[in-house]
Amino acid sequence: MSRDPKGGGGRQRLNAVLIFLGVALAFNAAYLAAYATPDLFYVANALLHPFLGALAAILFIVFLKRQRGYFADFSGTISVICLAVSAGFGVYLFFAGMTRPHSLELYTHVGFAIAGLFFLVLRLRPLKDRARELCLSPKAWRTVSIGFAVAVVFYGGASLVHHFFPNPEYTIKNPPTAPLSMYGEGGGKNSLMWPSSAQTANGGTIPNQFFMNSKSCEPCHHDIYEQWEHSMHHFSSFNNQWYRKAIEYMQDTIGIKPSMWCAGCHDHALAFTDMMQKYPIRQIEFTPEGQAGLGCMSCHAIVHVTSTMGNGSYVMKYPQLDRLVSSKNPLMRRLADFAILLDPKPHREVFLKPFHHERKDVAEFCSTCHKVHLDVPVDHYRWLRGFNDYDNWQGSGVSGNSARSFYYPPKPMVCIDCHMPMVKSHDFGNIDGYVHSHRFVAANTAVPTSHGDTSQVKDVEKFLKGAVTVDIFAITDEPKGQSEAASRAAFSGPRTSTMFAVGEESARGLEASVITAAPPAKIMAPLNRGVAYLRRGETARVEVVVRTRNVGHFFPGGTVDAFDCWVELKGVDDKGHVVFWSGEVADNGKGPVDPGAHFYRSLSLDEHGHWINKRNAWSAHATVYAHLIPPGAADTVHFRVKVPEDCGDKITFTAKLNYRKFDWWNTQWAFAGRRDPYQKDRDTTPYYDNTHWLFNGSLANVSAKVKKIPDVPIVVMSEDSVTLPVLPASSKPFEQNIKLLPADLYRWNDYGIGLLLQGDLKGAVRAFEIVTKIDPKYADGWVNVARALVQEGNVGQAVPYLKTAMKLNPQLASAHYFMGQVYQTRGDYPKAYAEYKIAHDMHPGDRVVSDDMGHILFLQRKYKEAVKQFQYTLSIDPEDLIAHYNLMLCYRGLQENAQSDREEKLYMRFKADESASSITGPYELAHPEDNLEAQPIHEHVSINDETPQGLQYYWNYGQQWDWLPGRLQKEQQIALARYRKDGSYGYLAAMRRDRLELRTAHKTMADRNAKEAPRHSAAAAHKPQAHPARNTVAEARPPH
Repeated sequence: MSRDPKGGGGRQRLNAVLIFLGVALAFNAAYLAAYATPDLFYVANALLHPFLGALAAILFIVFLKRQRGYFADFSGTISVICLAVSAGFGVYLFFAGMTRPHSLELYTHVGFAIAGLFFLVLRLRPLKDRARELCLSPKAWRTVSIGFAVAVVFYGGASLVHHFFPNPEYTIKNPPTAPLSMYGEGGGKNSLMWPSSAQTANGGTIPNQFFMNSKSCEPCHHDIYEQWEHSMHHFSSFNNQWYRKAIEYMQDTIGIKPSMWCAGCHDHALAFTDMMQKYPIRQIEFTPEGQAGLGCMSCHAIVHVTSTMGNGSYVMKYPQLDRLVSSKNPLMRRLADFAILLDPKPHREVFLKPFHHERKDVAEFCSTCHKVHLDVPVDHYRWLRGFNDYDNWQGSGVSGNSARSFYYPPKPMVCIDCHMPMVKSHDFGNIDGYVHSHRFVAANTAVPTSHGDTSQVKDVEKFLKGAVTVDIFAITDEPKGQSEAASRAAFSGPRTSTMFAVGEESARGLEASVITAAPPAKIMAPLNRGVAYLRRGETARVEVVVRTRNVGHFFPGGTVDAFDCWVELKGVDDKGHVVFWSGEVADNGKGPVDPGAHFYRSLSLDEHGHWINKRNAWSAHATVYAHLIPPGAADTVHFRVKVPEDCGDKITFTAKLNYRKFDWWNTQWAFAGRRDPYQKDRDTTPYYDNTHWLFNGSLANVSAKVKKIPDVPIVVMSEDSVTLPVLPASSKPFEQNIKLLPADLYRWNDYGIGLLLQGDLKGAVRAFEIVTKIDPKYADGWVNVARALVQEGNVGQAVPYLKTAMKLNPQLASAHYFMGQVYQTRGDYPKAYAEYKIAHDMHPGDRVVSDDMGHILFLQRKYKEAVKQFQYTLSIDPEDLIAHYNLMLCYRGLQENAQSDREEKLYMRFKADESASSITGPYELAHPEDNLEAQPIHEHVSINDETPQGLQYYWNYGQQWDWLPGRLQKEQQIALARYRKDGSYGYLAAMRRDRLELRTAHKTMADRNAKEAPRHSAAAAHKPQAHPARNTVAEARPPH
């Protein structure tokens, strides 16, 4: 072809290049919009995009300059304007970055580009007849049209595929069933992290710097980084003295490998690099890896959640692009930072998975580390549930899954609603000026106190206050004792092996182990309505109601074997005399808590009956009690108050819900605990430890800012006071007096809930019937009466209450559920199934309803249908004991012996060890305060009236005085010399300093009432005296 003398051939080739660049740019943009692949190919395309755009813009300007006729049509002018606006915003985004604050600019850039291309195609079609004159190919408009159309189809198709076929790695789905043992969990016994269930994507290690480079996130996420610096995630590892001491003790006792069970959720910089597997922790705890805690990557590099069985059920993946970001080459670092700013999508794809922010998956993501169990490789014993914040949330009204809850929030809530609230921020990635707080505020004041972090302590205290409330609600007449005939076991079916509490996630989680049908005592309530009085010389029972409000799981949550959480009730008359005090704290509020207080905690024992108080859950063999309050529920605490004869005319009672993490003994042990070198019979094994501990170890290297034992603050979460008149002993006897006010509706309901959960069914029925009188239209009041009657066995009497509730609210799932219980008790299985099905359809995540439906099918011998129903339950919780038990029976009915045998093994794995009572029995006999707390219904007395055994611990601040040999030892002589010098050595001085003050404050009954004198004298005789020749020694298992 001959060359055009006017240069037409060159212009045509240039215009062909322009068309090619335009189509290439469209495909490049479609690919970038449709994908966010975190690899070099995507990054290269992202970097290429602005340069393609710039080159295409230059060539288009040249074209327009030479072909001014292009503007002759309206569509040509519009296309140029749109493309110019798009190019302008493209230049802005090149320098500002396509981050969330610039989303509007990005959408404007894309929108005007699409509009410009649309009008460009419209302008090119009429010009096909003048193509040669314009130096264009006759098929230019068709090429452009087809190219742009294909790019749009490509983007749309890719988007649809991503929508309907999401990355399976990001989908959280439980396995069909649980493994038969811990050896089948995670990556298996030979994997990097086992016995933790954590895995890496390729089974190998991850560079340590990946978990230690959180500082590199600060330039773009300054506020989040600052929040994280204060958080417990930051102090999860050996920069936390409590955790550090527990792991040192664990490795000293059972070795390195079992401690990986902890490392999967605490020590990523050590564990994923294979350091913790190879070296004893004492050798590496002060390395940068040992002090790193959980950094940004610890959560954001997780690519898959394998199940909701916890123990670190996740897969961690090292992104290859991190090699650019963490490169030591400044040029490569600048290029990587620029690429992230230019197009953050790959960065977001890598570090912000759907389960990090989508509400349907957030709690399941958190379950990976906030739900644990032990088994033979860790505890050398058997499967045992440890702490579990997930299951109780999942099965509660807070999640919206429960059909049987007492209360529901206005809308279902997940973990981030409470623990990661939205806070103002200008960080990249903010949404409307807000980000989720990464302080992860919960309940730990101990660690920030030890590091001098007052801002975190204040945030935690603010978070705790009001989450649970306390209400001095009623006075009842002195109970005359419960008849044994009126009490019976509530449930004798299979129970899960646990050292935690069980709530709505279990069929019997909201029922007491023992129930009483004894008539309720006379009552005066509510106390603040002027209905109550006391008489001198009488004994009455003060009823305090503790209600969980802004709590989405059990209260307290977490490692509940290591907290001091208790109800304190103090009564002071108008003469200033303390007439009652339960829940006092020794050492002016810094020592141990009154052992007879009402505690919220778990108390477990090792094989020899020693208290699990060193975070040594791996030695736990039996649980004395796990006393926690479910979310949206209440606990009623009973205090037996003896009114002195010489009391004033009024008594002011003050109730407090106190919280201290960690408990006093554990804090002393974690910072200064050392084994007593003179103990001759010490025996420490994986199963038990009878060691005596001294609290005078060196503090020089503790993981704390100040090298001393911290005074962990006691947070008063809630407080209530009421003043009652005191009448002469000769005045009228106790008379029932109840005041019904609409404002007290939920107070009566809470009181009834507390009684119901303890097994006081008659008392609960009375309270709930009062609720129906205050507001007959409150459907839950009628249901609550019915549920107490159903639990008592009076199903016929429950029916009218349930029908009334259904009439008031046909969509009340709990009414249908308990009606199903009625029909099941009567043997009418079709109607029972129908009622359960209604409740299930409204709350498909309620595993208890699912189990009950399956059980009905089993009773009807519909074994295959029952199997499907129980498998549905296992899709919610693969460790559900009732499902495995019933599947064992169903498969036997189907004569599928292999499947039945497997389910039997799983049932035996998860069920409680019934022989554990051989451990708890002797302990309870020796520790009456703990034995009392283990009873579903019990009373607390003033500290003056407690047993000598409990007072010995309290008065002596957790120390034991008399077991050492009489011969003076060197350390004892040093201790005595220090005490004589400054009067402030350890707990010896504290005891002597405060004993007189405490006894004076109490105004003990022995001083006020001659009739009580012999008993108090006997108690005093049991209090050990301080012998100068004795050193202070901490018990291995204090009575409280």
